[in-house]
Amino acid sequence: MVFSKTTLFKTLSSFNSCFLTIFFLFSNLSDFSTISSSSIIFETCLDKFIGVHDIINISRYVMNIINNGLSIVATPIGNLDDITYRAVNTLKECDIIICENPKHSLKLLNKLGIKKKLIALHDYNEHKIIIQIKDLLKNKNCVLISDAGSPLISDPGYNLVQHCIKNNIRVSSIPGPSSIISSLQLSGLPISEFAFFGFIPKSKKVMSDVVQKISQEARTSVFFISNHKLINFIECLEKIIPDRSISICKELTKINEFTFRGNARKVKNDILQKKENLKGEFVGIIDRQTLKKQDFNEIDLYKKELKKMSTKFSLTDIVEIVHKFTKINKNKIYKWLLKLKK
Repeated sequence: MVFSKTTLFKTLSSFNSCFLTIFFLFSNLSDFSTISSSSIIFETCLDKFIGVHDIINISRYVMNIINNGLSIVATPIGNLDDITYRAVNTLKECDIIICENPKHSLKLLNKLGIKKKLIALHDYNEHKIIIQIKDLLKNKNCVLISDAGSPLISDPGYNLVQHCIKNNIRVSSIPGPSSIISSLQLSGLPISEFAFFGFIPKSKKVMSDVVQKISQEARTSVFFISNHKLINFIECLEKIIPDRSISICKELTKINEFTFRGNARKVKNDILQKKENLKGEFVGIIDRQTLKKQDFNEIDLYKKELKKMSTKFSLTDIVEIVHKFTKINKNKIYKWLLKLKK
């Protein structure tokens, strides 16, 4: 590291008298421009005085400012040890915790040794609470948690987040446990694409409608279901999509965690083997709809389209195109097209 006298003099001119003394001591040496051994001292001085500590202080100041607003914090879905370090720190540093059920949330907070003001937020009081805490959201560090897992997923908080967005209040997500992701990982089913259906309804008629919708879903389906409705729902699956692969995850991350896999009949029989199997919380996964080979007779549905194609493509080309999209035997397609031309 090499310094010129002019550069060093300009830099050190703002230093205190102690470092000016060091400067003049070095400047009296015979060949100042090549004094490499002095580089460590001067680097330390430069770091100390050209703003490194100011930058650190500024960063801390900025962090204190952006802490105001709403942090959406994921909490454990069963095992309390699953909470992240960042989630713990956020809960410790916040001013207010907005939660579904304060009594439930206290179990986690007491374990972590955290004492904060708790505000209950649920579907029936959300708008009222937003009005009450609108000033706190702007001026305080607020946290939103649910009873378990990631907030807002089949839980209250949507209107609260919307209020923050519309009023330019900071919203941050502190990720963590999610029963949806855990159940997908354990299902053994394709999960590159999936659709979440929330809680399965109580009514058998509406339940049947949901299953009909799921039966046509090209993505793997995920849903929450209570133990009281579990068998009725599986029986509904057994009637509508009996051969479809499903998995039912019980008590995720807890001691009694278990995953039932197979078609609807097998899963139902496995669950009914023990009364204990119906206790706890459940997440269900249903395999996506897979296109089966079309029956040869169904090609009649495309008679008009095939006639149009025959005016633009050769018979061989049409056979190849139809086979690619329907997987119908080429020989059958060829014979059918010959009949169509007559």
